[in-house]
Amino acid sequence: MDILSFIHWNVSPEIFSLGPIHVRWYGLMFALGFLFGYNHVEKMFKRENVDLKWLESLFIYLVVATIVGARLGHVLFYGWEHYSQHPVEILYVWQGGLASHGGVIGIIIAMFIWSKKVSKRSIVWILDRIVVPSILVGALIRFGNLMNSEIYGMQTSLPWGFIFERNHETVAKHPTQIYESLSYLITFGTLLYMYWKTKAKDYQGMLVGVFFIMVFTARFLIEFIKEDQEAFEATMSLNMGQWLSIPFVLTGIILIVLAVKRGPVYYQNKTGAGKK
Repeated sequence: MDILSFIHWNVSPEIFSLGPIHVRWYGLMFALGFLFGYNHVEKMFKRENVDLKWLESLFIYLVVATIVGARLGHVLFYGWEHYSQHPVEILYVWQGGLASHGGVIGIIIAMFIWSKKVSKRSIVWILDRIVVPSILVGALIRFGNLMNSEIYGMQTSLPWGFIFERNHETVAKHPTQIYESLSYLITFGTLLYMYWKTKAKDYQGMLVGVFFIMVFTARFLIEFIKEDQEAFEATMSLNMGQWLSIPFVLTGIILIVLAVKRGPVYYQNKTGAGKK
C-alpha cells in the first residue's frame, strides 16, 4: 500500500509557550476532564439532594489520588527496576509515566477514606457516581497521549494507521490511543444512560461493575496490538496491562451479581427523605 494512504502524524504536544510555561494538550485534557467531572457530580448531587459541601473535599481527594496512584502504578508495575535505584525520580511526574491501573487503585483507596471521613456511606455508593464522568476523563487523556505521540500500537497496513513522525517512525502503527478513547466514550454513554434514564444507581455496585467490565475488557483486547511499554513485557504471555485488567473484570462481574441479589438501596438525603 502506498505510504501516502496512511496518516502522517507530526503534531506538537505543546499548544503554546509563555516563557518557561509550556501549555500541553495532555495537561489541558486532564484539566478539562476534571472540570467536567466536578460539574457532572454536582448535578448528580443536586438530583439526589446530597449535601453539596461534600464536593470540594471529594474533588481534592480525586485529583490527588489520580495523580499519586497513577504515578506509583507506573513506578511499581512498569519501572521498579529503575526507580528503586533512583527513588528521587519518582517525584518527576512532568517527565511522564502514569499508569491508569494505578490511578484506579489510588481512587478506590481515596474513596474508601473519603467515605469513612465525609459521607459515612458505603464506598460503592460514591464509586457508582464518580465512574460516570471519570471515564470521560480517561477518553480525554488518551487524546492527550495521541497529541504526545505515545502509547501507540504495532505496525499495521490499515489505511487509518498513523506514522508517528515525531518519534522518527517510518511505518504506520495502530493509533491505539484513538481505539481506547472511543471505547471509553462508548462506556461513558452507557453509564450516562444507566444513571440518568434507569434505576441502576439504586443498585449499589451496578454502575462501577459495568465500568470495570467495559473499560478493562477493552483495555485487555487492545493490548494485543499495542507495543510493549517496557522491555520486560516481551517475555510475558500477556503483557502487564492485560494481567492488571483481569482482576478488574472479575471484580466487575462480582459487583453486578451482588447488586442484583441485594436489590435497591436508598440513603437518607439532607432533607430527611429516603429509606433503606
